[in-house]
Amino acid sequence: LLLIPMMLFLLVLGFFRGKYWCGNYCPHASLFDHLLLPFAPLKKIPKFVKTRLARGLFFGFYMFMFMRRIMAIVSLWGTLDFWDKLGFIFAVNYLMPTLLGSALALLVNPRAWCSFCPMGTMQILAYRLGQVTNLNFKTDERITITDLDQCRACGKCARVCPMQLEPYKHFDPYNQFADEACIKCGVCAANCPFGLLTLQKVSEGRKQTA
Repeated sequence: LLLIPMMLFLLVLGFFRGKYWCGNYCPHASLFDHLLLPFAPLKKIPKFVKTRLARGLFFGFYMFMFMRRIMAIVSLWGTLDFWDKLGFIFAVNYLMPTLLGSALALLVNPRAWCSFCPMGTMQILAYRLGQVTNLNFKTDERITITDLDQCRACGKCARVCPMQLEPYKHFDPYNQFADEACIKCGVCAANCPFGLLTLQKVSEGRKQTA
């Protein structure tokens, strides 16, 4: 049942900072990045599973199965048995990324599951809402390059990115990497051989390029 406030927290965090949860707080990510990484083959994540279509289809399937289980116990509302079965539903939902995500980590890449994780998709949807309402402008952070002219396009940021993104190819007019799939982990910034990358607020990046 602790997953209920956890999900609410990641939605609120996603609204203001995108997939920051995935890169900094997610327990599954810690499992994949630290415990399973030494045994992972580090293969390329299939492009299809990183597409919006794949994320949308899996998210739809996940929500359908989740709501079907919830509807099956609605009649028990007001009883202790309801909370017991609700907890079991969340336990099953939490077990799925543990097992499937671990299998993908050991067979493909540590962050393969994260490419289409339903919780990640929920954060992206919340993030888009924050952008539409302009309520996350002052809180949102993005990978920012301090001087685009000094970038040698060596590709190191892409090679170390857990999500296999390519920041050096996609900086916006404000010298920021605006890909919504970015988990704001800062690994690319820490590994930039020229020290050009930082995790900076969107509002600050706009001021510097104004």
